[in-house]
Amino acid sequence: MADVSQKSSKESLFVGLLLFVAFETVAFYGLQYLTSGLGESNQMQPENTIVSNWLKTMVFFVLHLALVIAAMLVLSNKLPRHYRGQVMGWFYLALLMSFVLLIPLFG
Repeated sequence: MADVSQKSSKESLFVGLLLFVAFETVAFYGLQYLTSGLGESNQMQPENTIVSNWLKTMVFFVLHLALVIAAMLVLSNKLPRHYRGQVMGWFYLALLMSFVLLIPLFG
């Protein structure tokens, strides 16, 4: 139990950051490919409605949320106890990234 109270080193936080960026990049491009058929590419059409883009947004958001929860569950079971303290921090950051990634999705 002594190793539970120890803080993660800067090196492990840096590796966690690199893996987080890699996960978010792969997740974004994969979900962008999966949702490419949904939504309107030209937002400035005279008869454009929000419904198709809302569908794309919700599908992207729900799939990203499912990926993040699955990754958190796998990591919390597979990582050594010393590194498990980082998992929730990266999880909360990934939840925020769900909203941020919507900007380049429609950009």
